Amino acid sequence: MVSQQATRLMAGTPVIAAAHFTAEADPHDPVSNPDGYVNVGTAENLLVWDLLSPRLRAARGVAAADIRYAPLHGTPALRSQVARFLGRSGAPVDPEDLVVVSGATAALDIIATVLCDPGEALAVPVPYYGALDTDLTGRSGARILPVPPLAGASLPDAAAVAETVRQARAAGTTVRALVLTSPHNPLGLVYRETDLRAFASACAALDLDLVADEVYAHCAFTGPAFVSARDAASDVLDPHRVHVVWGFAKDLGLPGLKVGVLHTRDPRVRAAARELAYFAPVSTDTQWLVTDLLGADDWVVRFLTTGRDRLAASYAAAAGHLSDAGVPFLPAEAGFSIWTDLRGWLDAATPEAERLLWRRLFEAGRINLLPGAVFHHPEPGWFRLCHTTDPATVAEAVARLRRVLGGSRAAS
Repeated sequence: MVSQQATRLMAGTPVIAAAHFTAEADPHDPVSNPDGYVNVGTAENLLVWDLLSPRLRAARGVAAADIRYAPLHGTPALRSQVARFLGRSGAPVDPEDLVVVSGATAALDIIATVLCDPGEALAVPVPYYGALDTDLTGRSGARILPVPPLAGASLPDAAAVAETVRQARAAGTTVRALVLTSPHNPLGLVYRETDLRAFASACAALDLDLVADEVYAHCAFTGPAFVSARDAASDVLDPHRVHVVWGFAKDLGLPGLKVGVLHTRDPRVRAAARELAYFAPVSTDTQWLVTDLLGADDWVVRFLTTGRDRLAASYAAAAGHLSDAGVPFLPAEAGFSIWTDLRGWLDAATPEAERLLWRRLFEAGRINLLPGAVFHHPEPGWFRLCHTTDPATVAEAVARLRRVLGGSRAAS
């Protein structure tokens, strides 16, 4: 016998995770396993291992302090280095405002738990990163209030947030915060500073906190420069009501180390988050490793510059493959993926038709490519293709996509 909470959690395993582990259990290899899964559904950056490996593999001394208990919200040394890193392109960050936990997922879980009582809502513009369904609600008991675009608009803006929140409150729902992924996941767009200021102004007018998931902050490779919500919102929303989540998974290419950060200037939120960090600490040895990594200023600059160049090249190659295959897509400015338009191959413009196409791609094509429904996109037929893997893998994925789609494109 398990609790209702446990039952709900077991039923809520993210599709992203399930598809990833199925594909990774039987991976494609052109020689040893040519019929294996081609995984372009997982947002991992496999383009930077050669930059990381010399530092991660280097011999290092382990002191007694590296295996002892440390502050569960992060060692002072790590928080100091993270503060320097986050302040590279914006206002200085106070290390005392940081809470280090085991991944951005844990940071999102913590901020949702701190801001919301069970049943209260967090407004999230659609489409959004599908794992937020679990990250924000799985343990907090909060719920997501999807924000659709207003009529005639392609994406939700500040006006859409205001309209959705007002309608929800009129129906009796308590809405506590607006949550953004910035840069946008899955669309790969960089929010302009004017957009962020508009969202922050809406939060101020609506008495909402603003939570920004900025794990792709240094993964913008074209278009406008990334601006953190904590800087864009500084003069339009109380700084104590802006909470930023960051982690080492995307910008530093270290998803398996599970190191995430919550930045908040609200002393009560920070105190509560530190208490919840008790359940999600990072090992002291891992903290030493990433502290040392961030402390190498010259290496960090080279890594970020080279990483952005490689992201741009990887995106261009993948976009070229899709164009050659006649598959439309939304141009991206940041991140690891391309928002791919397969609406023309649906038998009908319905969620069920999208699900059937996804199953055909996954089972017949052996391609892990995630459907728009995972990201709550309101229009069926969009899929997220992650390109930050071996270039041959991306080429194989698009070749398989072309074969499976074949001549089955529906009439326009």
